[in-house]
Amino acid sequence: MTPAKTDKLVLTGAAGLVGQNLFVELKAQGYSNLVAIDKHAHNLAILRELHPDVQTIEADLAEPGTWSGSFSGAACVVQLHAQITGKFPDEFVRNNEQATRQVLDACRQHAVPYLVHISSSVVNSVAVDDYTNTKKAQEKLVVDSGLPHCVLRPTLMFGWFDPKHLGWLSRFMAKVPVFPIPGHGRYMRQPLYERDFCRCIVKCIETQPPGAIYDICGDTRIDYVDIIHTIRRAKGLRTPVVHIPYGVFKTLLKTYALFSSRPPFTAAQLDALTAGDEFTGVDTQAVFGVTQTPFADAVRESYCDPRYAHIVLERT
Repeated sequence: MTPAKTDKLVLTGAAGLVGQNLFVELKAQGYSNLVAIDKHAHNLAILRELHPDVQTIEADLAEPGTWSGSFSGAACVVQLHAQITGKFPDEFVRNNEQATRQVLDACRQHAVPYLVHISSSVVNSVAVDDYTNTKKAQEKLVVDSGLPHCVLRPTLMFGWFDPKHLGWLSRFMAKVPVFPIPGHGRYMRQPLYERDFCRCIVKCIETQPPGAIYDICGDTRIDYVDIIHTIRRAKGLRTPVVHIPYGVFKTLLKTYALFSSRPPFTAAQLDALTAGDEFTGVDTQAVFGVTQTPFADAVRESYCDPRYAHIVLERT
């Protein structure tokens, strides 16, 4: 049953990259009864300032709490929470697995009729790391839950509010005298624009496909080094791009991680970047009615748009 625009929608991990973009899209499409749950106070404050009409709940989903009461009467829950980067395995287990068990229990308790789970393309990846392993476990929890659901597996995403990935790279490029590239830089990526992905999520909220699993990729296959040059052109920067031997680059990342509790780019992510993954996704126009934004246009909107390009979330 398609939710009405006034029906309650609950988003977990709502103050992260996907959630911040999804609230913009949901409100643009007329949804008005929205609940945001997140444990990150700073990012939740950003969401609250941008959307004062949204009910916000600061809570750690890995722990039982009064937050579960907000699921009462919900027409749909969109599960967005995830640990993407971190230095310790326990962080990934806690936020990708333990928190998910709590959310699924709350859905059962309050008879939530539908769940949209945001997984990741890494469940199909050849990479082996804490993020990949726990995202696979998280998705299995959802599939085995018995709850009506669908699963969306996006590739690397970029867009407004991005504190990591392409957003961090674009800001880093503006600050440094030279921009380093690992090795030859010819590592194929399939970046997915957040606004396009959020439109796919909204379509799933509305159509509620039973048990469907969708791999969603950016339409553009582009090498990492060409991504960097596209960002450079969009922002009008003249920063020289310098290639550094892969081994040296990886050593520098490991050294930086010793002094940073939340490194923006880790050695494990470098391995994933160069793993050679190529993902096959659904035709978003045919399945969701979403024509993807051309990559260069999406980069300009992400990092040059005066409405949101200046707002950056804290890394989690």
